[in-house]
Amino acid sequence: MSKSTSVKQPVQDGAAAGQDHEEAPGAVGGSRALALLLVITGAAGLLASWIITLDKFELLKDPNFQPGCSINPVVACGSIMKSDQAEAFGFPNPMLGLATYAVVIGVGMSLLGRARFPRWYWLTFNAGTLFGVGFCTWLMFQSLYRINALCLWCCLAWAATIIMFWYVTAFNVRNGFLPAPRWLKTFFEDFSWALPVMHLGVVAMLILTRWGADLWA
Repeated sequence: MSKSTSVKQPVQDGAAAGQDHEEAPGAVGGSRALALLLVITGAAGLLASWIITLDKFELLKDPNFQPGCSINPVVACGSIMKSDQAEAFGFPNPMLGLATYAVVIGVGMSLLGRARFPRWYWLTFNAGTLFGVGFCTWLMFQSLYRINALCLWCCLAWAATIIMFWYVTAFNVRNGFLPAPRWLKTFFEDFSWALPVMHLGVVAMLILTRWGADLWA
């Protein structure tokens, strides 16, 4: 009896391992840190979008309305809201943010609940963050060099989008969902924070070199 048991046990363990592999091929869950990062950045973007949307409604009711974040001629949210670029798709941009940042929070909460997603899901999510960071980059250029004004709530949304994009990209590279050389995988494993910090630093330098001391005037 003991021999029979000892022979069958490895077979049963191997079968169980094979069943687990078949149940979730390629499905991967994120770490708690990634989940919290998505919830926090999604909430920051949602807050910014919500406040800008409320101020936009007030501006539609009263053209002379001055948003609370209009501090001086440079930091002037009202100038941003009145621009054509503020309605790039035919409706106020922050309304797009209300939907997309809510999705990010939903993904983060799902990961906190230990959800696992397949490769196509992570790549689709990454594509969404890529669109977001691309759109934010266009808005940054318009704000700095065309509208000539800065919105602090917009800056919060930009920062949140940049951070989530780089961390989701790093996650996909580390897990092999995005093809990358070994050195890049190692880089993202050890220095996931480096590219978002550099990206935010470049944006900050562009803002400072564009206006300098006028930001605080």
